Amino acid sequence: MPTNKDGVMIILSSPSGAGKTTLVGLLSQRPNFEISISHTTREPRKNEIQNKDYYFVSEKEFKRLIGNEEFLEYAKVFNNLYGTTRTPVIERLNKGKNVLFDIDWQGADQIKNKKLDYRLITFFILPPSKQILLERLSHRHMGDKTMVEQRMNQFSYDVLHWINYDYVVINDTLNNCFLKILNLIDAELNNGSKDYDKDFIRKHVEKLTS
Repeated sequence: MPTNKDGVMIILSSPSGAGKTTLVGLLSQRPNFEISISHTTREPRKNEIQNKDYYFVSEKEFKRLIGNEEFLEYAKVFNNLYGTTRTPVIERLNKGKNVLFDIDWQGADQIKNKKLDYRLITFFILPPSKQILLERLSHRHMGDKTMVEQRMNQFSYDVLHWINYDYVVINDTLNNCFLKILNLIDAELNNGSKDYDKDFIRKHVEKLTS
């Protein structure tokens, strides 16, 4: 049975290229914060490590886990499957660890709908502009124009889900964004005052989608 000593679930989502994975990595360096490692059927990117960045598995193995109802959430993103298994997450929360999730809006919705008895804080990360997002994606995918175009097209749809998150943070510079998230987490956990302007975010989204 969950208690006040249990950890907190913290979700970071974003359109592809907005920086959630880097931010999750920075948060995981804080005391008592641990990353929930997802399973995925996609191929590892350069420098990604099995069992550290992801559990890279076959589609057959992923579907076996679905059949056994082992996922807390799972989704198909850009023709690849991603999912979070339930048991490791619950074990960490029960030990008082704060668990970080690097997942998209589909996974976030599923976790919220599970209505688990653990505290949940959700963040949606946005780029400062579409041009900067394009530059980041072009750098990540080494000039693969088809891949970049696919993700830019998806951006216009993904960004609409910002309204379902507790907080939306603009990744203008990595350090500013990281500190903003830290301050909001601290305010949530300690009932402090929150420096958050939802109207400003709404206007930013309008610019990104116009």
